[in-house]
Amino acid sequence: MIAVIDYGVGNLFSVEKAFAQYCDDVRVTSNKNEIRQADKLVLPGVGDFGACMKNFEASGLIDVVLGRMEAGVPLLGICVGLQILFEGSEESPDIKGLGYFKGMVKRINAPGLKIPHMGWNSVTFTLPEQPIFKGITPNSYFYFVHSYHAVPNDMALVTAFTEYGEQLTAAVGRNNVVATQFHPEKSGDVGLMVIKNFLDWKWE
Repeated sequence: MIAVIDYGVGNLFSVEKAFAQYCDDVRVTSNKNEIRQADKLVLPGVGDFGACMKNFEASGLIDVVLGRMEAGVPLLGICVGLQILFEGSEESPDIKGLGYFKGMVKRINAPGLKIPHMGWNSVTFTLPEQPIFKGITPNSYFYFVHSYHAVPNDMALVTAFTEYGEQLTAAVGRNNVVATQFHPEKSGDVGLMVIKNFLDWKWE
C-alpha cells in the first residue's frame, strides 16, 4: 500500500491519481495505522513552508512519519514536501523544519527573472543511477512552481539541479528518502516515469 500523507496541505488528489496509474492500493490518509502499514510513503506539500509545518505538527503525524523513514520505509517528498525535510526556511524564519536533512531552504536569487520560478525547466541529474531517474533522458523537462529551494550542508545530497538565475536544487536523496522540488504528477510522461520508478524501487 502507498500512503499519500494527508496533513492538511498539498496537491493530494492529483498525486493520488498519478500513483493510481501504476498501483491499485494508493490511499490519501491521515490514519497513523495506515501510515505504519504502508510499504511506501509520499509527502506532498504546496504553498508556504511555515503553514505546511504548522499543519504537520497539528496533524500529530510527524513522529509516525519520521519513525517509518528511520525504519527504512521509502519516502518520496514533493515540492514543499522536499523543503520541510530540511532544518528551516528563509520563508518562515521562526519555524523549524523536520531536520531530517541538514541545511536550509533559501529564496531563489534570480535578478531580472520572475519569482516564483514557474513552468517547465530542464533538469540535470548529478547521480544518474538514482533509482527514481532510471531510464529518463538527461536534461528532460519537469514542471516547477517555487520561490525557494533547498541548500543542503552536504551537497552530495543533491541528485538533480536546474538553472534559473542560479543553480537550484531540483531533487535530493539519501538512502530510503528521496524528494523532488518539481511536481512529477504535473510533469507529463517523464514525471510519471519518476513515480513508476519510485514504486518499482526495492530499498534494502
